[in-house]
Amino acid sequence: MKQLEQSEILNLVEYEKVRTERRRQIVELKKARRVSVGRYLTFVFENRATVWFQIQEMVRAERIVDEPKIAEEVEVYNGLLPRPGELAATMMIEIAEAAEIKPVLDRLLGIDTRDYVKLTVGRHVIVGDFESGHSDEERGKLRAVHFIRFALPPDVRARWSASEAALIVEHPNERARTLLSDETKRSLLDDLA
Repeated sequence: MKQLEQSEILNLVEYEKVRTERRRQIVELKKARRVSVGRYLTFVFENRATVWFQIQEMVRAERIVDEPKIAEEVEVYNGLLPRPGELAATMMIEIAEAAEIKPVLDRLLGIDTRDYVKLTVGRHVIVGDFESGHSDEERGKLRAVHFIRFALPPDVRARWSASEAALIVEHPNERARTLLSDETKRSLLDDLA
């Protein structure tokens, strides 16, 4: 997937003019790219549009106008884009009750350090590759947001449309499986091109 360029990022004034419509478009796009698995996990598959929107929102929230700082944001967020043959997602641990946050995070400790999260495509199993630095098992700390990649071999990508695909979590304290809808699979097909 082509990296975003700094020139694609709108200045604050221009972004405000289009923000409402762009936000509506992203909300609609994410409906197909958002997959809940089990009680607490939600995966949002990233692409150029979702990452562009995140950069724009960061620039807006932080009121960033300095070109080198915008370039830095673009560089950081480009790291969320899937590489060729990959799907890339933000995995969020969503806990509604404040009193449950620490106990749930404690129970899910290590979810990002072993092969607990997988994508299946037909008979093929693709173990998720998490970005490091989001948990510290020795200190018993786990962040609620993680970034994960699934590298699909060429033969699996070729069968993507015709195969059943599912996200699977096999953590000792959380086991769940969610089939990807046809709409989700169609939305992710471009990411695999």
